[in-house]
This record gives sequence, structure tokens and C-alpha cells, in this order.
Amino acid sequence: MPILEPRHDLAHPVESDTAWSESYYFNGFDPGTDSGFFTRIGIRPNEGTMDVGMSVWLPGGGLAEHRGVKEQREMVDTVLEVGAVRYEMLEALKSWRITMDADALARPCAAGAEATHTVHLALDVRFDAATPAIGTDGQPRGGPRTAEAASAAGTVGKGHLEQAGRWTGWLEVDGVRHQWDGAHGNRDRSWGPRRWGGPKMWRWFSINVDEEMHFGGIRLGTDAGDLHRGWVWDGDRATSIAEWRLRTELADDAVTHKVVHLQVLDKKDRTYDLRGDVLRVADIGRIGGTMVNEGLARWTYRDPGGLDRTGYGICEYLHQLDDSGRPVVPVE
Repeated sequence: MPILEPRHDLAHPVESDTAWSESYYFNGFDPGTDSGFFTRIGIRPNEGTMDVGMSVWLPGGGLAEHRGVKEQREMVDTVLEVGAVRYEMLEALKSWRITMDADALARPCAAGAEATHTVHLALDVRFDAATPAIGTDGQPRGGPRTAEAASAAGTVGKGHLEQAGRWTGWLEVDGVRHQWDGAHGNRDRSWGPRRWGGPKMWRWFSINVDEEMHFGGIRLGTDAGDLHRGWVWDGDRATSIAEWRLRTELADDAVTHKVVHLQVLDKKDRTYDLRGDVLRVADIGRIGGTMVNEGLARWTYRDPGGLDRTGYGICEYLHQLDDSGRPVVPVE
């Protein structure tokens, strides 16, 4: 599993493809205050835009969302600002600061829920890396690709990194401050032509068990079969994921995940058994027959010594739905 250099936290040369994109994503959750967020900024210089999405897990339940877009035709990297949201690089591949001060629309975490009220959010948090940056620099590699990888090519950026870290700082909701202490999360960054096609499904994971153990990756449905990608950081080593094995307990609607039983196999023949109890699910995207459910989960890992280690993270399920609202690909 490659470890990337600090230069990959700076802007990459823009190619001529109209779909060129460079994106930045962060998530985090603080169990002490029952609050967190996931956020993304994407720059598409050939299209002339930079856009942001900020979604905040509100204390006690619910989700608040804020979005913005502005004209942007030149690459920027150390400071990215769209309206009220600002990302600032403090040190490449080490530290970032995210701030926000704006109104946001809030809604329950329920299927098809719409905004019910407005909240004022203020955020000032700092991400400090707990692992190296793990990923690929996007340069060609020798050897054949699998049929699954070839089928998925062209839908995501060719370069990509992921990194686990800890968060400090605070979130204010309508003037009430929640200080973060013990928050963890992951970040990722992608660059290259990006065209979201029509995947049959995906199951995406961002898991922080504790300071020493972190997971990231995806199981993506393609015409050639499921593509398994990802990494595990266990103490002081990064290893590629060979397979994500799933068993999901669903709600009565047969589409919303409630409990995720996850067996992760890495490429060193190690196995990790985890249970994800889904605390909230936010319906964050519906286009045609496509549904994206963002699940915030409490993850439990039983280590070889029989000790249960508990942390938090995201399990995101994308479904393609048929005319009756059922997943085209049955949920594992």
C-alpha cells in the first residue's frame, strides 16, 4: 500500500479533460458531544467552478446542511474558501483547519426527510494526522488490470489519498458551544477526470476504531463483478484490503441499514471482524433511481485477545432502485 509524499497535498497539474476535478473531503465525529460532520470541496477548473457541501451531525440527532458554489478557473490548494466555509492547510499531510459561520437547513435523519427548520452553525476545528497518507499517485503502473477495475475506470479520479486523524476545536449550534475532545475521522483527496457513472451499488467505509486502528475503502458493484478497494492501518502498518465481506440487518423498508456485520480480509491474510451499529442514517442523494444513505455508526472490533475496542465512523450505502423502490442489487 503506497505512502504518498507531502507534494500530493498541493494542487496537481490540470489536464485538458473537461471533467478534471480536484476534491477534498473530511469527516469527523465526537462521541462526547454526539456531534460531527462530513464535508467536501471540489474544484473543476475546466468548468470554472468550486463548490462546497457541509453536513453536520447535530447533537441529539438530525442533520444540518449548507451548500455553496463560486466561479473558480485557477487551481488553489493551501486555502480553499467558498462562501462561509474555509479549508486552510496548516502543514501538508499533517494538519488542516476548517471553519464555518452560516445558517444551515436542518432535518431529521429519516428516509426522504425534508428540512424542517434553520439553525445557525459556527465551526472551528483542526485535523491532525494519525496515519501517513495512503493511496496512489495516479501514475501508470505495469501489469494487467482486473475486469472489475477496468469496468470501474473513468468514474473516479486517477490519483487518490486517504488519511486518518484526530480533531480538536468546537462546534456551535444556535450559540451553544460543543467542545470536541476525543473526536476522530478520515480525510481523502482525489484528482483527475471524474465522471460519476451508474454503479450498480457501493458500500463505502470510513472507520476509526481508536487511535491505533483505522479502515477506509469501498466495495463497488460493476458489470464485471464487485471491486474491493481499501486499506487498514493497524498500529504502525498500512495494508491493502483484499475483500469486504458483509451481512446487513435492514429496517422495515428493506433498504435502510441498521446493523453492519463486516469481515475485512487484508492482503497479508489477516482478518478483522467488526460490528457497526448504525446510530443515524441520512438520505443524502436521490437522482432518478439512485439513493445514497449515509450511516453514522458505532463500530466494535474484537481483537485477538478477546478485548472489544469501540470507535465511530461512516458506512455509506448506494442503491439503484427499481420501480417499486427496492434495490436492484439485493443488500448483502
